[in-house]
Amino acid sequence: MTVAIVGAGPYGLSLAAHLRQLGVTTRVFGEPMESWRRHMPVGMLLKSRPDASSIAAPRPGFDLADYQRARGERPLTGDQPVPRETFAGYGRWYTDRLVPGVERVRITGLEPAGHGFVLGRADGGEVEVDAVVLATGLAAHRHVPPVLDRLGADLVSHSAEHADLAELGADRDIVVIGSGQSALESAALLHEGGAARVRVFGRAERVRFAAPPVPGRARRLTPDSPLGAGWSVAAAARGPAAFRLLPACVRVDLARRILGPSAAWWLRDRLDGRVSVRDAQTVTGARREPDGRVRMLLRDRTGYQRAVYTDHVLAATGYRVDLAALGFLAPHVRRRITTIGGLPALDAAFETTVPGLYVTGPPAAATFGPVVRFVHGTGFASRRLAAVLAARFQG
Repeated sequence: MTVAIVGAGPYGLSLAAHLRQLGVTTRVFGEPMESWRRHMPVGMLLKSRPDASSIAAPRPGFDLADYQRARGERPLTGDQPVPRETFAGYGRWYTDRLVPGVERVRITGLEPAGHGFVLGRADGGEVEVDAVVLATGLAAHRHVPPVLDRLGADLVSHSAEHADLAELGADRDIVVIGSGQSALESAALLHEGGAARVRVFGRAERVRFAAPPVPGRARRLTPDSPLGAGWSVAAAARGPAAFRLLPACVRVDLARRILGPSAAWWLRDRLDGRVSVRDAQTVTGARREPDGRVRMLLRDRTGYQRAVYTDHVLAATGYRVDLAALGFLAPHVRRRITTIGGLPALDAAFETTVPGLYVTGPPAAATFGPVVRFVHGTGFASRRLAAVLAARFQG
């Protein structure tokens, strides 16, 4: 039996390492850590704490701290933020040691064939496999509100389009749309990079920052977890298997609300007094002005509407999973995949309604909860899915 994994980010790499440890023939397609290197900006810091930023491995010795020690660095601990460059380097180190032979080729087609699938490759070749796991992450699903998207790439871009926000140029007026970590951190990086003026407008009723670290005794009032403190957060982090047992409508709502848009505590000082941040702002209209700038209409919670002018709009407006964005999935295959709130409906083994086709990572959130949107979720996902596929292989 051969398992193909489409995607070489943390979830694809972790699953491949677990499968190979169990003796399952595995082929991984994609560019290792591509999203982290090409769709996350230079200078970015992970929202996850160091103890929640390790890619799950089938045996000890491959945590983020192990990587840092191997480089002669002192491992990050506690609430120290993890630089994007450190994490991307860690992912490549993990790949070299546990998942060598990643096939750096794009998959262009997926068709059921017999008891398995045929994958088309960008180089014109084909691969026959028995099972396929989609670990494609979210890069293909970035969302820009239609009212902005029609203005053109020179005036509006998504935050995931910039590996370096310096691409937008210094001494410019830039408006960031969004209420979460991506929006607020991008605004901080733009300001620190020399933008003449940076403003943030978020749709959320309130822009939320995580509470700063406190002594352990104070934290006992609510449970702690690798993803943060709080009853709902701790439950989501520790109980993804139980999360699946909830009614579908409840799961979709909780996956959206728990660990929803918010910013790390260490961002507040980088914004206060430097960047204007306004909440409860909805973009109702936008157009290109004769001078090449953008004119946006924003409505606040009272219904008052005003015009805002800027040189460029950075949409840190998140992602909306749409299977049509995965162009290699044939239309008749997509139609056979049942969805919940736009996300694939999965069984307890991460299998879609197409037998032999599995999904792991953030698109599995409607089934297993928000924990699979974070690196920390690779432990649960990889152990469970690898065990299922190994049992199928042995059978």
